[in-house]
Amino acid sequence: MNEGKNFKAIHTGLLESLRNRTFRGARGKFLIGEELGLTGCEVSLNRLPAGKGMPFVHAHKRNEEVYIVIRGSGTFYVDGEEFPISEGSVIRVDPEGERAWQAGDEDLYFICVQADQNSLTQATLDDGIICETKAAWMK
Repeated sequence: MNEGKNFKAIHTGLLESLRNRTFRGARGKFLIGEELGLTGCEVSLNRLPAGKGMPFVHAHKRNEEVYIVIRGSGTFYVDGEEFPISEGSVIRVDPEGERAWQAGDEDLYFICVQADQNSLTQATLDDGIICETKAAWMK
């Protein structure tokens, strides 16, 4: 881990190492919010074994979620609709959206980001500030 006044960086290992992570008894989920000290969202790294599916459909009280598929393929379910997902798929679900997913013929790896719906007050272009400082590669 690297840590400084304004940052914290961790290394989670290769995606395959998610097989060894557990959350509430379920294998393949690593919540990184607490590890990094996140204060505005929760982020998890996830692995679902080939052919397996979520054992329940769920919704949220306040948090919208964004799912980013980084490897594998499968099926995503929202409010009675099912559609295929694969590497590069990005899905946003409102808090009340009833959701679940299933891996296809190979393990499904994805990132899930959740944050309080309607809490974003400014996006990157409005919030970003160009600094005078230069990194080593900026000669």
